[in-house]
Amino acid sequence: MSGSQKKLGARHKARKRAVDFLFEAEARDLDPVNLAAERVELSAKDDTVAPVNPYTVTVVTGVAENLDRLDRVISDHLQDWTLDRLPAVDRAILRIAVWELFHATDVPPVVAVDEAVELAKELSTDESPGFVNGILGQVVLVAPQVRAAAAATARSAAPDTESTDVAGDA
Repeated sequence: MSGSQKKLGARHKARKRAVDFLFEAEARDLDPVNLAAERVELSAKDDTVAPVNPYTVTVVTGVAENLDRLDRVISDHLQDWTLDRLPAVDRAILRIAVWELFHATDVPPVVAVDEAVELAKELSTDESPGFVNGILGQVVLVAPQVRAAAAATARSAAPDTESTDVAGDA
């Protein structure tokens, strides 16, 4: 194994596989979550199919569940460009990175951006790393507020035992 492959590690490989699944699902008009689940099942039965890292499934599921919002955020940061005009691989990379920026609280924002740029270097055009970095450099500025709002929404959506206690005391 080369030094760079070892340096990138399991999470990088998981993200790269997630890009593959999202790209394939879009190209074949399939549900990416079902596609990932089928590959997990297939890898359990067939030694020739590489096992699927659980983080790959987490990422693919997260992107699929939040796709409209992710695409809106990416589109809002494209200047004189549309999401449809981006190479499909760049769309997949940006969706993963924005999902990580907004939802993967165990992934520091700088890591999400660096990983996306690295994937663009490996998988896309010569212009893509700079383009991906530029978009994510803008999105990263709003990510803390988005994470905070999501946490607040999750807290307010949770059953509120205090209010039922108060109502019971009244």
